[in-house]
Amino acid sequence: MTNLPDYYQQIKAESAKVIVGQSEAFEQIVVALFSGGHVLLEGVPGTAKTLMAKTLARLIHAEFKRVQFTPDLMPSDIIGTSVFNLQTSQFTLRRGPVFTQILLADEINRAPAKTQSALLEAMEEHQVTIEGELNKLPEPFMVLATQNPVEYEGTYPLPEAQLDRFLMKVRISYPPIQAETEILRRYHSGFDAHQLDKAGLSSVLSPADIAAARAEILAIKVEDGILDYIARLMDATRKSQDLLLGGSPRAGIALLLTAKSLAALQGRDYVRPDDIKFLAAPVLRHRIILRPEAEVEGLDADKVITRVLAKVEVPR
Repeated sequence: MTNLPDYYQQIKAESAKVIVGQSEAFEQIVVALFSGGHVLLEGVPGTAKTLMAKTLARLIHAEFKRVQFTPDLMPSDIIGTSVFNLQTSQFTLRRGPVFTQILLADEINRAPAKTQSALLEAMEEHQVTIEGELNKLPEPFMVLATQNPVEYEGTYPLPEAQLDRFLMKVRISYPPIQAETEILRRYHSGFDAHQLDKAGLSSVLSPADIAAARAEILAIKVEDGILDYIARLMDATRKSQDLLLGGSPRAGIALLLTAKSLAALQGRDYVRPDDIKFLAAPVLRHRIILRPEAEVEGLDADKVITRVLAKVEVPR
């Protein structure tokens, strides 16, 4: 690889200026960016989800917009609408916030399914259709959506089709004690997450650099044994006694693409089984459905994925 590992080290160094205690989660978001995918961020309020989205946009010199999802939000509030101009007697397109490069869909599960579905075409095709006319979105285009795993009152569960559009579901947990102490120390010294201009963040690469990096990632080598390993993992999820629904072929493709990106970012030209293991949970946890008996047993998606990984033989 050429500059990609260097870019990655710079991204980590710059992000550490503002993000503390969430390095693994941010790494997964960066992997999704280079893989051309979208990320669902799940965590309680106050765990730096919005801060990570803003930081990523600054590091890649990308346009950033935020939409607060609410029950009365309409699809046109996201994608835009045609407005009649009295002076010209013509309809003109008033573009919605989806016309950006990094879109933060905050509390996405607070909007009804009709509004959530307004993002489906944008996420899958990187375009939106407004009154029969196709409108391309800028590249790179990435949706970072957030949801609160605790508060369900007034929320609408994301449909399976919507969940499947997300390359990863990244869980944002509370930071360790030492990291939280450092966060307090920084705020005591004057840091303000709402004023990133004063944090000294520098752009590491441009959208054009990302396009070039994605072309390099395509050349990462993947042995047949790794491909077989991914296929056997997907098959094992479908046969698991703990699951009603296992991983689809699209889930296997997502695991392959993210593993190639991770290998490239770490300066390797080949994928290792450890890459698959590291990415299995964020790629699969929102694509599988547990049986009620498994939930009664105290299992969650991550625990089931760990069980599956333990059962499938790792290629040499």
